[in-house]
Amino acid sequence: SIQDRMAYAGEYFLDRYGAEAASTSPPFKKIFDMGIPLGAGTDGTRVSSYNPWIALYWMTTGKTVGGTPLYGKDNVLSRADALEVYTKGSAWFSNEETVKGTLEPGMYADFALLSDDYFSVPDEKIKTIEADLTVVGGDVVYGAGKYSKLAPTLAPVIPSWSPVKYYGGYQNAK
Repeated sequence: SIQDRMAYAGEYFLDRYGAEAASTSPPFKKIFDMGIPLGAGTDGTRVSSYNPWIALYWMTTGKTVGGTPLYGKDNVLSRADALEVYTKGSAWFSNEETVKGTLEPGMYADFALLSDDYFSVPDEKIKTIEADLTVVGGDVVYGAGKYSKLAPTLAPVIPSWSPVKYYGGYQNAK
């Protein structure tokens, strides 16, 4: 996805095409403000991991994971708008907007308990948020820390070189 490429390799784009081209590549704030359908996601095993917080950090700060600013305030989303793009927007693209993407009666009740409050942490902490508990379809699919006893045993990651195998804190500075 474009957000993975720019979040992880925006410095290369900046070096190659310059700050002006990078400042609106892509012009997602303009797209969102115009009401054009916009979704977000990750390239899982191709470019990065399934970690959504890197993309949410990039969309709300305009910075790469390395901290290089790519966008001004005119091309970043509020945290609420970025979360809407990631949830409701992506549900629209998969033609599932009638069953997921919002918190309302009749929709799937999947949820995650997070390590930090996405809406109040400092910008730099967004990219280090982790799920402590994730429930999908009423079943616990992930648990960490005090919820680890609820977590199911997972099958090994295939392919073994996938970045997904290493997710679970690799992005956090130790």
